[in-house]
Amino acid sequence: MDPRLLEILVCPICKAQLRHDRAAQELICQPDKLAYPIRDGIPVMLESEARRLGESPPAPAPQEPRTE
Repeated sequence: MDPRLLEILVCPICKAQLRHDRAAQELICQPDKLAYPIRDGIPVMLESEARRLGESPPAPAPQEPRTE
């Protein structure tokens, strides 16, 4: 994820800075205890898509085999 993008992205609810969890591919808002997913390199900054911290992360979506 582009560090410049991380500098300007904030939580859409409380406007707090976000922490990038590279392993889980999420942006973490500590004050609201929410984790916003990053899908295909794009942060999904919707409250309805966020996971509450403490809940299990969703299983990764299965990837379709590539035909080349």
